[in-house]
Amino acid sequence: MSRIGKLPITIPSGVSITVNNENTIIVKGPKGELSQRINPEITIKQEENTLFVQRPSDQKHHKALHGLYRALISNMIVGVSEGYKIVQELVGVGYKASNVGQLLELSLGFSHNVFFELPQEVKVETITERGKNPLIILESYDKQLIGQVAAKIRGMRKPEPYKGKGVRFQNEVIRRKAGKSASAK
Repeated sequence: MSRIGKLPITIPSGVSITVNNENTIIVKGPKGELSQRINPEITIKQEENTLFVQRPSDQKHHKALHGLYRALISNMIVGVSEGYKIVQELVGVGYKASNVGQLLELSLGFSHNVFFELPQEVKVETITERGKNPLIILESYDKQLIGQVAAKIRGMRKPEPYKGKGVRFQNEVIRRKAGKSASAK
């Protein structure tokens, strides 16, 4: 059995799960609603407040799908019940972030400001405190979407290895390199 796939998924109160005939699972909760198409070879069995993902055989392909769909369904349930939060910080002199609604304005050392329109499912908040790095806080119920948005924001100015300037996740550790050293003659 797949180590991840064989684990049962507990369904918290307030979350409802339905499986359509087209092999689509729909998860509804207090934070929102998510749906995911599932391979027809994988079956989902629900017993009271637990959900089981089962595969037809021990083929390598079925094992991979077993763990994948169990993880996706678990992420959907956690997302609609609790939600996900990603915090990014801007490290660098003059780096700023501000938002108006879903429009994020970033000053990242370019000759112009960068504007980034966020999807409606992602809520954004920016915090700028004196003496600290500006923070971008993203919240959503969709783990895949919030991860993709955070990666796009980080990709605008990745942290560089010499001074560490750029957009990084809050507790991310950047491998630093030594700069040029004076040659001794």
